[in-house]
Amino acid sequence: MKVPLLDLKAQLDTIRPELFKAVGDVLDSTQYIMGAAVAELEKQIAGYSEVQHAIGVSSGTDALLIALMALDVKPGDLVITTPYSFFATAGVVARLGAWPVFVDIDPATFNLDPQKLKRWFTKNPSSAAKVKAIIPVHLYGQCADLDPILEISARYNVPVIEDAAQAIGARYPSKSGLKKAGTLGSMGCYSFFPSKNLGGIGDGGMIVTNDSALAEKLITLRNHGSHPKYYHSLIGGNFRLDTIQAAALLIKLPHLENWHQARQRNAQYYDKVLAGSAVQTPQIVYQRAYHIYNQYVIIAPEKRDELRRYLAESEIGTEVYYPVPFHLQECFKYLGYRRGDFPHSEYAAEHSLALPIYPELTEEMQAYVAEKVVKFYQDVIN
Repeated sequence: MKVPLLDLKAQLDTIRPELFKAVGDVLDSTQYIMGAAVAELEKQIAGYSEVQHAIGVSSGTDALLIALMALDVKPGDLVITTPYSFFATAGVVARLGAWPVFVDIDPATFNLDPQKLKRWFTKNPSSAAKVKAIIPVHLYGQCADLDPILEISARYNVPVIEDAAQAIGARYPSKSGLKKAGTLGSMGCYSFFPSKNLGGIGDGGMIVTNDSALAEKLITLRNHGSHPKYYHSLIGGNFRLDTIQAAALLIKLPHLENWHQARQRNAQYYDKVLAGSAVQTPQIVYQRAYHIYNQYVIIAPEKRDELRRYLAESEIGTEVYYPVPFHLQECFKYLGYRRGDFPHSEYAAEHSLALPIYPELTEEMQAYVAEKVVKFYQDVIN
């Protein structure tokens, strides 16, 4: 049986007529840049996330980049984040000439550890004034523990940018109420990369915020800093969301909660059948209904790479998110970190493995995946 890591064709087949019509309507309109669908998507995402403003941009990476630009992050500034995420989280910091500062993850969630963040500020009082942003990542679709992070940000007057690229619709039980990912910090950044729970038919992203001044600045920055047209108060860039992407996402958005629920059911099945096996299933730190499972990531305490090869031979798709933490990446050597500085991130990089979790996955397919995982370790151990 063949089980891909992700099957976008299976999703496409469920919405093909509506999606093709939406794309055709954009073509007929000839409004390919900032057409009506962009404003409508921004309105609907703002409503879905329960925020005042949503600003469509060209990718999740550019969402993070323009969010930092809106905070006037400059060369020499410090931005604190996790060493264990997709490259863009730290890459955008370096692109602005700022200095990425890493804090290790909580091994239970793979997300930024608030206690280690607090410890960094305590140990580095002379550097605290240089910190211009904190970027927690809601990795794999489960929110970081935001309340203590926000307490630290308030104490040191440092804005929080939530990297919610993998977490649109995930929820966090804050002391201020149940909140959607991306809505508690100064800004939240979503990605619409095709593999995401809400994926476009190309690149796309969104920034959400309740700060009207920031929203206005973001709108200006995404169009070369121009407002009105051809008058530039800021130096921005071409960060606009394509109309065709907005149109496609408007077709998909009404299905998002059902897709979340399907992923949660699939995760619950894996949790049940893999219980007691040699692998560790993802930990639920709040409630299953709050985790959207953009990925279902197990920990293989031993022989992870051999397991992955075995599953590939069985035609089961997997992925390692992510094999090299930022502090060990070649391009970040200049930061001066060494192996052993962030042991939890290093362990996750060496032992994590994502299994297929997409909504259209059948129970038969999942049973086959689980059977092969269990059989591999039975054969290895015996």
